[in-house]
Amino acid sequence: MNPTAMMLAEFDQEMKSTRRVLERLPEDRLDWRPHPRSWTVAELAGHVINIPRWGAITFQSEFYDVAPAGGPPPTAQQITSVKEGLERFDSLTAEVRKILEGCSEESLAVSWSLLMNGATRFTLPRAAVWRSMVMNHLIHHRAELCVYLRLLDQPLPAIYGPSADEKM
Repeated sequence: MNPTAMMLAEFDQEMKSTRRVLERLPEDRLDWRPHPRSWTVAELAGHVINIPRWGAITFQSEFYDVAPAGGPPPTAQQITSVKEGLERFDSLTAEVRKILEGCSEESLAVSWSLLMNGATRFTLPRAAVWRSMVMNHLIHHRAELCVYLRLLDQPLPAIYGPSADEKM
């Protein structure tokens, strides 16, 4: 199996699991946060939903400046409703999947850089950026959303195995 096919298989599985978590967000608790320094449910969900977009940025450019000089500071893109969040997630994941389908093995090895105010923070092959800044990052924040769901007494979906609330 070629690298792109392997990445697509994993992407499909992780996006399916992520959508199942997002579907369980309580509409009436989107403004809840577990601690004053934590994001609200709406902010964290918005971040999770937006992470696949980073895959598009990674494969369509050779760098991205998260805080360009003279530009506005980065802001969290929170959701306004579960329905709106799911629609945005579905749209972004479909867009990224198409982009990933068109990636050649050679394009995965192209160097990509993250900049902040014009200064390079890191440079890695696109495949490594995909793994760390897109997939691992999304899985990490999806797990945070699962903690929020548990604290809000919402049932957790089975992801890598059964949960206390759902058998596989």
